[in-house]
Amino acid sequence: MSKNIFYAQSGGVTAVINATACGVIETARKSRKIGKVFAGKNGILGALREELIDTSVESNKAIAALRHTPSGAFGSCRYKLKSLEENEAEYHRLVEVFKAHDIGYFFYNGGGDSQDTANKVSQLSLGMGYPITCIGIPKTVDNDLPITDNCPGFGSVAKYVAVSTMEAGLDVASMAESSTKVFVLEVMGRHAGWIAAAGGLAKSSAGAPPHVILFPEVAFDKAKFLAKVKDSVNKYGFCVVVASEGAQYADGTFLADAGAKDAFGHTQLGGVAPTLVDMIKAEHGYKCHWSVADYLQRAARHIASGTDVEQAYAVGAAAVEFALAGKNAVMPVIKRRSTKKYSWEIDEAPLSKVANVEKMMPKSFITKDGFGITNKARDYLSPLIQGEDYPPYRDGLPQYVQLQKKLVKKKLRPFNPS
Repeated sequence: MSKNIFYAQSGGVTAVINATACGVIETARKSRKIGKVFAGKNGILGALREELIDTSVESNKAIAALRHTPSGAFGSCRYKLKSLEENEAEYHRLVEVFKAHDIGYFFYNGGGDSQDTANKVSQLSLGMGYPITCIGIPKTVDNDLPITDNCPGFGSVAKYVAVSTMEAGLDVASMAESSTKVFVLEVMGRHAGWIAAAGGLAKSSAGAPPHVILFPEVAFDKAKFLAKVKDSVNKYGFCVVVASEGAQYADGTFLADAGAKDAFGHTQLGGVAPTLVDMIKAEHGYKCHWSVADYLQRAARHIASGTDVEQAYAVGAAAVEFALAGKNAVMPVIKRRSTKKYSWEIDEAPLSKVANVEKMMPKSFITKDGFGITNKARDYLSPLIQGEDYPPYRDGLPQYVQLQKKLVKKKLRPFNPS
């Protein structure tokens, strides 16, 4: 008997997460061993609330258009399931919903927390006598999942940040003589500096921006930073800084600690860019501008990396292929081949080795002064931003798909996630 798939998008979305959804749905539609693909409305909350989107009502054309549409087409959430010990009822609810809707496959498209959840559901379902095939699918702009060479979503953010750094740098350079001397671009990256490092790809010569990159992996030294800014202005007439939101002091305190926590228990950050600008103005009196890339960096499908789109689709397709091959509690990963010209393939990793593990920037990727990237980092990053995969345009704007998102009829009692 063919079983249905439950697919959910988790956490912060990306420019290419829908390309992964496209890979899942299109590959599943080719198999007679799979019934329907149900997507969770607003991620895992859709399973807990029994709000399942029936993707079978969507046309092949609409599903294909997901490949070039940003954000989470089915809705995502920052809801973290508690541990089995803290709230076993939630895990029982998931299995109850899966059983009621003849779901035999659970695909969770997210970061480390999501892979942990998929692993736990796999284990619990066996104990409940209704085994679920659980496949984690990698997604994170932070590029901090272990084992995989890189994470789908990162390449497009890296391309956006590199291009933005280059273009903003040209703007500042043209105005520096009589106006702005310093520009600070704040990018995502709470604990790992991969996105900030991508800004370094814009640097084509010693005097080209960015002149300073701030990584979470390098303890922030205020005096050293301010001296570097002054030196850049003296040498080149201006200074461009790319700062990770997670820049922190030696004691682990974030520069932009807002004193609150988000839904995942992470420190809520209040803006490192304005914090840095205040420092610079107080010390040097330079006219400064700052910008926060924020959602723009992860929503910019119009300038997505062609490599990233390909890889995002591939991990979605591989998830279905793994499940059909009888694999369980694994995640498709991207493996970089040892070839002169960049190439890659899909491999697999056990969810138990992926869950809740963060991959930081290697020391060998950061220059000795702590403010730039090395050639080794450039060799790693550069292939990930290669290629353009433009969406179709009409009247000057990209054409993104809006799905019907028709919900399946509920069969169970209401359940309110705690």
